[in-house]
Amino acid sequence: MTGHAAPGWTFLTNHAQVLVCVARDPGVRLREIGERVGITEPAAHRIVVELADAGYVTRQRNGRRNHYTINAHLPPPTPGHDRARAGRRAAARASDRDRGATAIPKN
Repeated sequence: MTGHAAPGWTFLTNHAQVLVCVARDPGVRLREIGERVGITEPAAHRIVVELADAGYVTRQRNGRRNHYTINAHLPPPTPGHDRARAGRRAAARASDRDRGATAIPKN
């Protein structure tokens, strides 16, 4: 395929590209995610929050920085992904964290 310019699109969604950034560098900054993916820093923040709320990424604060861990055991979302269930899981995690518990109740 010589002589062809690279397409201006990608097979991966912005969410998938953010996951790749986190997998490559768990200490990556939101600004760097935005630069690598080609999105704004606020968009990178929104995506990281969505991934964390759905359980795909765990954030741990280290001083002024975040350290991210990918929870690879979760299946990828499907087009009919139940966002309400993901929201309930996120609320349960927050509640458990406030109480100091680590188990997440199953829906």
